[in-house]
Amino acid sequence: MIKNILNLGDAAIYYDFGDQINIETNTKVINYFNSLKNLNLEEITNITPSYNKLIISFNLEITSFLDLKEKIQNIKISTENEKSFKKIKLPICCEGDFFLDKERLTNKLNLSPKEILKKFLNQEYFCYMTGFIAGMPFMGNIDKDLGIERLKTPRVKVPKGSVGITEQFTNIYTFESPGGWNIIGNTPQKIFEPGNKDKPILINPGDKVSFFQISKTEYKKLNEK
Repeated sequence: MIKNILNLGDAAIYYDFGDQINIETNTKVINYFNSLKNLNLEEITNITPSYNKLIISFNLEITSFLDLKEKIQNIKISTENEKSFKKIKLPICCEGDFFLDKERLTNKLNLSPKEILKKFLNQEYFCYMTGFIAGMPFMGNIDKDLGIERLKTPRVKVPKGSVGITEQFTNIYTFESPGGWNIIGNTPQKIFEPGNKDKPILINPGDKVSFFQISKTEYKKLNEK
């Protein structure tokens, strides 16, 4: 399951689950992350999961790399959390200015806007991780015909709620932010609510997400709510 375990700097362990970026590998990362988090070990200060890696930061005053490595290797990895993974359907508006990169995607992919949206909306996306911006989900895998590189010059401001695609992934900007993803639409659904102490993040690693298209009028009504 784990391909390599390395010391990262003075106070972190780097767990490598392999080069593959797929649901099977990422689910192992998520299960490991949740199992460690549930143990609430005082020597662990932070756990950071990614597509196929896990970084565990620790307190050097309490433990060492070798001691914590041995301790972690002996824990039981639970798959119970997989039962809590959700299926989420999100509205997306792709009309007018919401589809910021319509011309670029049409030219680069050699597909009509209608074909692009059909391929995007027909897919179910797996959330591999959240990050970069608080609550931002990184999801895959998009239709292979929609694989495209990032913008050469990132935008200074990408509107909150923008849905972007790059390579094999799609994401949602939870705040207005700089960014270089190709923007295909915008969702009025709140993805991150810092004021919600119980469930501030709507989409978590392991969840599956699909989109359905709405009009600008419907977007406005949902956004007002």
